[in-house]
Amino acid sequence: MTPGSAPLTLADLPLRPELVGELPYGAPQLDVPVRLNVNENPYPPSARVRSQLADAVAEAAKTLNRYPDREAWALRTDLAHYLGYGLGAEQVWAANGSNEAIVHLLQAFGGPGRTVLTFDPTYSMYPEYARDTRTTFVAVPRCRDFTLDPQAVAAAVARHHPVMILIANPNNPTGTRVPVGVLAEICRAVDCLVVVDEAYQEFTEYPEDSALALLPEHPGLIVARTMSKAFALAGGRVGYLAADPAVVDACRIVRLPYHLSATTQAVARVALANAPELLGKVVLLRAQIHQLQRWLRGRGFTVPHSEANFCLFGPLPDAHAVWQGLLDRGVLIREVGPAGYLRVCAGTPDEMATFREALDEVLEQQGWDPQAEQRGQQ
Repeated sequence: MTPGSAPLTLADLPLRPELVGELPYGAPQLDVPVRLNVNENPYPPSARVRSQLADAVAEAAKTLNRYPDREAWALRTDLAHYLGYGLGAEQVWAANGSNEAIVHLLQAFGGPGRTVLTFDPTYSMYPEYARDTRTTFVAVPRCRDFTLDPQAVAAAVARHHPVMILIANPNNPTGTRVPVGVLAEICRAVDCLVVVDEAYQEFTEYPEDSALALLPEHPGLIVARTMSKAFALAGGRVGYLAADPAVVDACRIVRLPYHLSATTQAVARVALANAPELLGKVVLLRAQIHQLQRWLRGRGFTVPHSEANFCLFGPLPDAHAVWQGLLDRGVLIREVGPAGYLRVCAGTPDEMATFREALDEVLEQQGWDPQAEQRGQQ
């Protein structure tokens, strides 16, 4: 690189080869009336909870000249209490979103010469976690109904020899869920770490039916969670995982110093103290997404059974045109695989009504009737 007056571009920098041509991850953040693209909880904390959050931040501000508790011990204790299953703080690790928690796992156990395995279609950040930690990424297809077959998983592990497998459950973007019994079969059948990403567990029909119950029998199992979704704390950036204390110790080795700010820890603890109120909206959102799935199927779409706060629908002859048509009407949803499908998350009743009306308008404008298409294929 030689001195000059022209501004630098990425091409001028010694970027790692695998990052050349890459773009930053991120769903569109657009200022539109109805945002249903990133699976957020549309209900903000109540005035009472907001007051407690403000008080907690004000209290933390008194000592912001000091570093926070780098072990986040009080927060991890509260998280263990929330999860139950006899967990202690030594079995819980907290981070800036479940994204960072899973990156910690790959920093500790992945890297050059090691492989992480997952099952497509699934969360679009997984390959980026692998890329950023220089871990080989392998994805094999799920079953046609987006479930997992334990024997097929075991065969993929035997073929690719991963150090870790990642299972989103419920899966993103399909919303489909792998029963805990099947997860137990997978844990028994493989000899690698098994990470079950339960980011949307609170939205499932039976939230207590969690992979957390398998932890005592399977020390190689790791269960990741987030407070971004059900707790309506996406702006707080708090995620965590539950695992054997040795796994937590591995995360402690690779974490950056003081990776969770004092304000983040304070806000998360207030949210956990108000869990019954914050999680009260989950029932409403679960009902909204179930109603939406029925409506979409009634329109002739294929909609995998979702147990998350979002659902996938299609196939569409031009998914991007439908996405753009909705955006033109002030409704933002997500363009995501599989090809020809779009994903929409649960919003308020008014937001759901706006989405349905806008989708009908877009389909009519495009002259495409999924019901007629479905009849023609029969």
